[in-house]
Amino acid sequence: MPMNDELLRVKGLFYSLGEDKTMLSNLSFSIQEGSFTLLCGPNGAGKSTLLRILKGLYPLEAGTIVLEGKDVTKREKDRLRKIGLVFQDADSQFVGQSVEKDIRFGLETLNLPLEEQNRRIDEVLHLLSMKEQRHRHPHCLSGGEKRKLAIAGVLAMQPKLILLDEPFANLDYRSTGATLKLLLRLQKEGHTIILVSHEIEKCMAHADQVLVLNDGLLVENGSPETVLPRLPEHGIHVPHDTLLEKLTWLAQ
Repeated sequence: MPMNDELLRVKGLFYSLGEDKTMLSNLSFSIQEGSFTLLCGPNGAGKSTLLRILKGLYPLEAGTIVLEGKDVTKREKDRLRKIGLVFQDADSQFVGQSVEKDIRFGLETLNLPLEEQNRRIDEVLHLLSMKEQRHRHPHCLSGGEKRKLAIAGVLAMQPKLILLDEPFANLDYRSTGATLKLLLRLQKEGHTIILVSHEIEKCMAHADQVLVLNDGLLVENGSPETVLPRLPEHGIHVPHDTLLEKLTWLAQ
């Protein structure tokens, strides 16, 4: 899908835990609609914290967040509704006693008519090929299926922006590939995605934009070909084979 309009703009964002613990400092960046953004950085850089602030789970100390051209800085409910977040620990998101009930829970919070709830549930179960798991308990699913359910619950809410925190964590090779393939398909269908991952070799080649956080600062913001050679400067290991593969891909 071609990227045209700016979906999200963050300007001068600050967040701290007390006077002596600044988590994020003066972050400014923008995200285009329909884009795939990789957010990376060393452990403790503030990546997960940033996602939670964007979602509306943590308060801003300073700065502005503009979504679809509207200032939503102090409108956490708007961000909660329009921005979806898939946590690293998929199990922590499950509240229903079955796949269907878990997806329905979020729809009920939107006070949607039952007919619309059923339509959305059927839609996401079909999209993610989870019809056979419809009545299974979430905690009985495989790791890959749990990740798909977490994504399904977010998609059913029809957010403008999807945030994913380490979506490949604890997944085997096959499930990782299936999850990445799903995310790329969602992007192709028009979804805007920001993905946090330290496994950059899995998604760098697919990113439109790369943001790098280090010690709460945005130290890189650009295209993959611009940012990749500078990652080691920020404590991010780039596997040699991945670098060669990436440079080959860029040369094509």
